[in-house]
Amino acid sequence: MSCTESGSKVSAAPSARPKLHDYLSMVKFSHSVFALPFAIISLLLATQGRPGLLLLVQVLMAAVAARTAAMAFNRYVDRGVDAENPRTAVREIPAGRIRPGQALGLTIVSSVTFVGISFWIHPLCAWLSPAVLFVLLGYSYTKRFTWACHLVLGLALGLAPLGAWIAATGSFDGILGIPLLLALAVLTWVAGFDVIYSCQDEDFDRGLGLHSLPEHLGIAGALRVSSVLHVLTLVFLIGVGILADLSWFWWLGVFCAGAILIHEHRLVKPTDLSRVNAAFFTMNGILSLVLALLLALDLWFLGAT
Repeated sequence: MSCTESGSKVSAAPSARPKLHDYLSMVKFSHSVFALPFAIISLLLATQGRPGLLLLVQVLMAAVAARTAAMAFNRYVDRGVDAENPRTAVREIPAGRIRPGQALGLTIVSSVTFVGISFWIHPLCAWLSPAVLFVLLGYSYTKRFTWACHLVLGLALGLAPLGAWIAATGSFDGILGIPLLLALAVLTWVAGFDVIYSCQDEDFDRGLGLHSLPEHLGIAGALRVSSVLHVLTLVFLIGVGILADLSWFWWLGVFCAGAILIHEHRLVKPTDLSRVNAAFFTMNGILSLVLALLLALDLWFLGAT
């Protein structure tokens, strides 16, 4: 853990009060598009495409609060590592635009907000919220001791569809296979693209004693594992369609997801990582939005039989 506490590596305190866009940039607010559509997919399936407006707002607020807490804490924990890595030294804390204490404060406020919204939604959600925060915040330490950190990140985001399902049903009753398959789809999808993204830091991670699949297997081996994870993503999405008895809109979405994942892997080669950001940000944001939109069309116009 000491690599995250090297205060001498972090830039001096900012000379001006951080602006809103500094906080939004620190937590990568625009990347909420990755997990949020899967929470909406789960919510739509749990309510046959007709969630109440209040429930929809509650789920979206809870998801954003939870993700903000996780991202702010990750930046706080990794502030020393980020300062040493040329690729991440421009991030808000090492660059001096946000103080570590401010990031920690945002973590606390967001965590309390998440728990409060969970109480607002349903008592069961409230009781489960500390366990969710444990996974979300605990992820930030996993790179210190295991290459499976990518799977833990996938689990953290995979909790979104499970949480949305419980928010809609208020219990563990019903066909839990649907949200579980969605959670597994998110887990393997996120872990797969995180492996791709972490290829950029293979040498840095190895030099600092951090763990990742690229550090453990090399870039070529890590990319092969990423491909397997994304094949599993498609298998789980197919399982959702079968179990929920969805129509051709969903199958078109799964086909599009497959095409996007294939294109994503064609963008990145062991000898050429120059297009990693395109694969990570653009392709994955499109994938989740397309699936959510086509699932909504499926339920609204054709309906699950």
